[in-house]
Amino acid sequence: MPAYGDEIAGNASVLAYTDEVREKTDHLYAAVADFTPELEWRTLAPYIAAINDLKKEKNAVILAHNYMTPEIFNCVGDFAGDSLQLAKEAAQTDADIIVQAGVKFMADTSKILCPDKTVLIPDLGAGCSLAASISGADVRLLKEKYPGVPVVTYVNTNADVKAETDICCTSSNAVEIVEYAAKEWGTDTVLFLPDQYLAKNVAAMTDIKIITWAGACEVHERFTVDDIKELREANPGVIVLAHPECPPDVLAEADFAGSTSGMSNYVKDNQPKNVVMITECSMSDNVALQNPSVNFVRPCNLCPYMKKINLPKILRALQTMEYEITIPEEMAVKARQAIQRMIDLPLTRQSMYNHQNAPEVAATESRASL
Repeated sequence: MPAYGDEIAGNASVLAYTDEVREKTDHLYAAVADFTPELEWRTLAPYIAAINDLKKEKNAVILAHNYMTPEIFNCVGDFAGDSLQLAKEAAQTDADIIVQAGVKFMADTSKILCPDKTVLIPDLGAGCSLAASISGADVRLLKEKYPGVPVVTYVNTNADVKAETDICCTSSNAVEIVEYAAKEWGTDTVLFLPDQYLAKNVAAMTDIKIITWAGACEVHERFTVDDIKELREANPGVIVLAHPECPPDVLAEADFAGSTSGMSNYVKDNQPKNVVMITECSMSDNVALQNPSVNFVRPCNLCPYMKKINLPKILRALQTMEYEITIPEEMAVKARQAIQRMIDLPLTRQSMYNHQNAPEVAATESRASL
């Protein structure tokens, strides 16, 4: 245990900023200095030092999602990216312990792909409105109603849903996965679950008929066309990037739409003078730190579930080994097959969206109709 701190009880303990802590963390401050005042850094640095020490002691790694705050993303995260990138990195690491700095469905995915590793989530309350919108039982009912129709499921789902799935997808490869599934299963229709907005945006780009579910991300569905128009009026010439979990009219109003990695790559490759990212606002902070010459306008919609993960809770997870993710073996095997099918599929498209797409409405299956 680090000499500069006792075991944290809950989230209330405060660790001291000592000379030892300063020596271990000074080199990390430059990565977050633009967003973290020095006085605040003195309260964060002791946790960063303790976490990084414990990672070495316990052969652990931390998977930091794009929506984590900068001090987690840049100072303790060993791998950073979207949920699938993180799980794939986890599967290749020789670490014994994986701490998921994200939400629970991401920890589930890591455990599914890494059954022999200990996977921890620092707060069991770190859920997801989209993942919570559907269950494995719901999918089974849909499969009964639409026999023979392949099920394509977004990775932003819990393990029981993935276990009822034929193949998973991400927001960046959804069109290609949908078309592959229709061809592979010999049909012109697929069940696409559970994000209704991502489904509608995909449907605008393919001839495959899509039946979906009335699920949504509470962060992305709050954005409106009026929000974008107001941003443009207040920031003339700003480039608007939107995530495909947003409603279709929001994507149509944007200059570019794509996954978290797609938006990040757009900024890196194009270096726009002014940009706004229509997504969770911590992602803007992290992309801004990597692109100092770009000015970021921030319409801040925070994910309340992501923000349940903080440095004290990560430290506590490493100290107490709570909370460990367990998935029944039969469920894990079936879910792993759906994820692995996606991973093994050679995809060719670099980005599924651009400013020319104007998504239209796709068929939506209401939960109440089942």
